[in-house]
Amino acid sequence: MKKILIIEDDKIVMASARDLLEAEGYEVFTAENGRRGIELARQIIPDLIICDVMMPEIDGHGVLMALREFPETNAVPFIFLTAKADKSDIRQGMKLGADDYLTKPYTRMDLLDAISSRLAKQNALNQRFNNQIQQVEARLNYALYYDSVTGLPNRLVFRDQFLKALPVKPPPDWIIAVVYLSLDRYNQISNSLGSNYATLLLKAVAARLKETLGDNASISRLQADEFALVLSGSSASLNIAQICQTVLEKLALPYNLDQLEVYTTASMGIGCNPESGSEPEKLLDNARISMLHTRQLGGNNFEFYKPEKFTPSMEQVKLESSLRHALERNELEIYYQPQVSIRHGNIVGAEALLRWIHPEKGFISPVTFIPLAEETGLIHEIGDWVLKMACSKVKSWQKAGLPPLRIAVNVSSHQIYHPNFLTKVSRIVQESGLPLENLELELTESALLHEIDTANSVLTQLRSVGVQVAIDDFGTGFSSLSYLKQFPFDTLKIDRLFVQNIGQDPESSAITLATIQMAHSLNLKVIAEGVETESELGFLRDHGCEEIQGYYFSHPLPAVEFEKLLASNKRLEDLSIVVKSSRVNG
Repeated sequence: MKKILIIEDDKIVMASARDLLEAEGYEVFTAENGRRGIELARQIIPDLIICDVMMPEIDGHGVLMALREFPETNAVPFIFLTAKADKSDIRQGMKLGADDYLTKPYTRMDLLDAISSRLAKQNALNQRFNNQIQQVEARLNYALYYDSVTGLPNRLVFRDQFLKALPVKPPPDWIIAVVYLSLDRYNQISNSLGSNYATLLLKAVAARLKETLGDNASISRLQADEFALVLSGSSASLNIAQICQTVLEKLALPYNLDQLEVYTTASMGIGCNPESGSEPEKLLDNARISMLHTRQLGGNNFEFYKPEKFTPSMEQVKLESSLRHALERNELEIYYQPQVSIRHGNIVGAEALLRWIHPEKGFISPVTFIPLAEETGLIHEIGDWVLKMACSKVKSWQKAGLPPLRIAVNVSSHQIYHPNFLTKVSRIVQESGLPLENLELELTESALLHEIDTANSVLTQLRSVGVQVAIDDFGTGFSSLSYLKQFPFDTLKIDRLFVQNIGQDPESSAITLATIQMAHSLNLKVIAEGVETESELGFLRDHGCEEIQGYYFSHPLPAVEFEKLLASNKRLEDLSIVVKSSRVNG
């Protein structure tokens, strides 16, 4: 049943229209003024809105302008009712996005024809949109799960490959081996011959791996020159060492790349289930450790992972000890990167980014110390500290009279599955004085996959108290429309990988556009990360992305510098003026 919202302050006109439409089988909702009409439209998301132009407080034009601001209502067909037939009045409504006008008094057929015409047109648009979404989603999923250079499945498919190699009831002697393979001279070849030859080499290696292994192994490309192989079988039939030796011999044969003969070898590490672990990611990590050891010994060989052989290095032990004292020694600092409204140009939020300035080593990348914090359990103490400091800082800016902000804080999977996580978040934020509505927690897709039901419950409870939830780095995990529907997100953040060169690279443009459309179909706000150029901003603006963050507007800044940025009231349009001015002067 189609839902129709009537916004009309004349009770007689409203009742007449409501009775007529209910008799035709429509589900009718009514609002007696513009303010109530806006609230009701956002609650019920009607299929069509009929609105009087002349109303006290907020007139019909104000209602339309307000509803076009929200993703969930910006495409709802809108018909104006007016007692005037003034062309300028009609022209103003059409400019705002009205779909039709009916002049009072109207006949029964006038009203029904206008509604059926708008709904039919909307149905056609929705069908076309759904078809486009399905087509682009298929392309998006392929781009997400398959490597564009080699055509092999990528790291996201690795876990599925592993699980498929494990029978429902495996025999007692069943073995699964994960082989981590890296080319020995790839960087040298890439640096000396250029990226084109490096790409040709990767394609040739992938083809040779498929030819050598056939159906006996699953192959995926992990990154750069690194591949994962999944071998499985009974201990009596699966000779892992022989397979790896054959692969090494085949890869060592010369490659003819565009009439240039090139040679490379490979280093391989092997993790076997159950000796080296039972989880695929753990096996892969252990296989990589043994691959690195093989490479240190000269490469062109393979080695099985043995726990007693690969103990943590002294350097790793020292780094862990330093991290344990980093908080008390004030070595950790939070930087803030602005999140900017594309429509209005102003700073509306900031992402809190943790930095570690080691007294001897200097800046240590979060890529290095965050996994270490998770492994050692320090992530809980550090995560609590980041949340406390970020919320307190934003509250202090509010007290100083600076514009209100939403603060986004990254959360680890180790944190959200902790039994006291919800209690700690509520307590820390309330102690800071910051309203819960000003907090947004960002989670990566992989953080939610361990215990989906638990994660869903936690996110639902967070939203129930006003905390917003964002899915971070969308496109680098197990991204799909069905996946997004499982969790109560407010915001989707497009990873910088899909923002680079949009508007110029057709594949990146199609993926980014599809992601924005999918997010809006689920009533999610979209933030694009890593925006660095005016052309990237232009593409995102043209296709309805709500917010950006990236070097185009600002690098991440220490708290003092970010406060100055807020006080300066810097806006997106200021950057456009500078860019255009430099072009003219140039």
